[in-house]
Amino acid sequence: MQDIIALATPFFGMILLGYVAARIFKRPESELRWMNLFLVYFALPALFFRLVAQTPFEELSRWSFVFSTSFATYAAFSLSFLVGYIVTRGRIAEATIQAVAGSYSNIGYMGPGITLAALGPVAAVPTALIFCFDNALLFTMVPLLMALSGTEQIKPGALLLDVARKVFLHPFILATLAGIVAAYFQFTFPRPIDNILTFLSNGAAPCALFVMGVTVALRPLKRVPWELPFLTLIKLVIHPAIVLVVLSIVGSFDAVWVYTAVLMAALPPALNVFVLANQYETYVQRASSAVLIGTVVSVFTLTAALYLTTKGLLPSDLFP
Repeated sequence: MQDIIALATPFFGMILLGYVAARIFKRPESELRWMNLFLVYFALPALFFRLVAQTPFEELSRWSFVFSTSFATYAAFSLSFLVGYIVTRGRIAEATIQAVAGSYSNIGYMGPGITLAALGPVAAVPTALIFCFDNALLFTMVPLLMALSGTEQIKPGALLLDVARKVFLHPFILATLAGIVAAYFQFTFPRPIDNILTFLSNGAAPCALFVMGVTVALRPLKRVPWELPFLTLIKLVIHPAIVLVVLSIVGSFDAVWVYTAVLMAALPPALNVFVLANQYETYVQRASSAVLIGTVVSVFTLTAALYLTTKGLLPSDLFP
């Protein structure tokens, strides 16, 4: 158990440092813009490019794995949407943000750091695949549902074009696609450029987690809406359980791939929950609360998931 605590401590410790720093120094949130730009456009894309580019190309075409994990995320999204739809009495826009809170893991900031530290370099490919396709799924679902709710008054053709732009021009996904091309042609950069990419990659996780702590601190929790415990339960417990069941039903996968998917699903809600809520001007304060509560509770649930997976106590196939 000491090994698991030692593994989890740097991640939650960096979040705590960011939180404490924000509470002590009280700098405005606008000062995070350059740090966020560094993360979104440089450090994390470099990390994802290197993860994928160094992987044998044939391992990147595990479509049964992609469909299984994407379906599990969709199931968690649908279940959370149902909770939100009932709570809000049919307000689709708010239910959509609640659905994101119950299904969108912090796969960008925490995902690679957690899975690679816990399971080693062999977790790189499933991590990148889940990141790429979960983002594509959610970046597609949210604009479509917001259009259905009437929040976005936009023509169908323009809506589809906007969705495609958000999906395929996202820096993380562009970097992943570039990595796939590099893996196919077995392309490697000259050593000086590769050193820069390595340097950027190494800074991604600590910077991202620190920013996450700062961001959470700048949006204090005023009250806990009664639906948030249900959404937190779906995100941190039910989502990884669905992943495990679906992967077991679909077929035999390598244990590391299954454990990677479980850990990615067990991550707390992403900061993008708040970003999307702010973008559509709906459920903003509660979205911030969902991120904060999910992150705090995940200290215990994610640590438990790490213990079960790294110690091999969780069966990788429920139906052998």
